[in-house]
Amino acid sequence: MPRFTQEPKALASLIVRRLDDDLVRRLKTRAAAHHRSAEAEHRAILESALRPQVSGRELWAKLARGAKAELDLRRTPADEVEAAEFE
Repeated sequence: MPRFTQEPKALASLIVRRLDDDLVRRLKTRAAAHHRSAEAEHRAILESALRPQVSGRELWAKLARGAKAELDLRRTPADEVEAAEFE
């Protein structure tokens, strides 16, 4: 049986110039809190902000019409929760 492999997608690069030093510091702080590089944090922020959002009602309507669901279960920065500290 032949195996089909998907060609890797070409990835674009994005350069952001003239950022405020405080903004860069906050990006690096946030990245460290999520245990990733500033570049990875930047990607996560962009993906989270720009990913199309579908409500549960819209999803159920699509499924009822026979659409196939593609679920993205990757964690996003919004999913991260700080652990509670008790004294």
